[in-house]
Amino acid sequence: MRKKPYDVAIVGARIAGSALAWELGRAGYEVLLLDRARFPSDVLSTHNFFNNSVAMLREMGVLDRLLATGTPTYRRAFVQMEDAVIDGLFPEAAGETDCLCIRRTHLDRILFEHAASLPNVTAREQFRATGLLREGDTVVGVEGVGQDGKPESCYAKLVVGADGRRSQVRQWAGSVRKTAVPTDFASYVGYFEGFRQDGERCTEFYKMGEYVAIVFPTSDNLYVIGLMVPLAWRERLDKFAREPETSFRESIDAGFAATSFPQRLRDAKLVGPIKGLHGYDNDWYEEMGRGWALTGDALAFKDPAVGQGQHDALYGARVLTKVLASRASWEPHWKAMAGEYAGELERKLLARFYMACHVTKNVPLSPEQTAVNRLIGSVPEATSAFLGIYNHTNEPHELEHIVANVLQRREAAEDAPR
Repeated sequence: MRKKPYDVAIVGARIAGSALAWELGRAGYEVLLLDRARFPSDVLSTHNFFNNSVAMLREMGVLDRLLATGTPTYRRAFVQMEDAVIDGLFPEAAGETDCLCIRRTHLDRILFEHAASLPNVTAREQFRATGLLREGDTVVGVEGVGQDGKPESCYAKLVVGADGRRSQVRQWAGSVRKTAVPTDFASYVGYFEGFRQDGERCTEFYKMGEYVAIVFPTSDNLYVIGLMVPLAWRERLDKFAREPETSFRESIDAGFAATSFPQRLRDAKLVGPIKGLHGYDNDWYEEMGRGWALTGDALAFKDPAVGQGQHDALYGARVLTKVLASRASWEPHWKAMAGEYAGELERKLLARFYMACHVTKNVPLSPEQTAVNRLIGSVPEATSAFLGIYNHTNEPHELEHIVANVLQRREAAEDAPR
């Protein structure tokens, strides 16, 4: 039994936890990385990295191992919202042009092993955390049950919850929920073999009426397809429970009949079960307290349609490491560090969190919105700026500025003497 406390104990060793363990380990901290799973193991996810996040994976030194799985990359996005089409390449980000959607069965194992390769990271699978250890009002460790079934107490100067959307560490720490916007959608995910795309390999996104769908090329010669339908459609959801594949295909046929998507899906074979999630909150929690912190989905979960979860896990690991490294001693500075951590995350991530809060509501596109989307799709500069929102090369207000300038130029041209 180790007597000396670790610097940091991380509960949850998937993307957020393993990325944090790697960053902290590289910074010289003694880290304990824990997960109740045994890798490889799967989890419901669309597991996509836009090219800005691919750049972070390269900087971590893990990208080559991920690419060695044979997972294809892509550069292009095809977006159709009603009859407006936006089709283009993601802007280059940090020298990267390619995006990567790698299955969690590969991704989580490789990231876990990558973190565990550092000499000052102790990584343990099949450890089930059962609570936090405290001295007064400060968290000083985590208790749980190891693979041998025996209870253990693991002491650390900081305990980080990287244990996902339904975080137990967050609950035990008493983190306050700062924002919560419930989704109007039920989400379903399936993997398909033999799905055909038109033109260059790409991600596809559709919003038609009350249906939303997203497609990514992924590992093992498969495509992962996400489908969202309103939670209010109780009879439809009941049929999904009884006949998931039939319901999935029928919904694609009904919702996207005006596109080539349903026909291309008919030729594809489902591999494995359809998995579903019936409702969730887009929420943001208090980030840090005395002896504890949160990262990844444990801190902020957002609608998967915006594709930001993977990026935010990698980015959060860097920010927390930077905040911790700025102090030689943490004990007198919990409040100041919490403020720095929260401020940096909000500055970088909050705009896209609010984007997710918007798209998570079942609100039909107005004629005016559809007209703007047509404009974006017809102007290369606007298309690039739209896609750049997703890889952080552009902010939403920059796209708004471009659209306003295009409209002004068109109005001026119409008013000019002929």
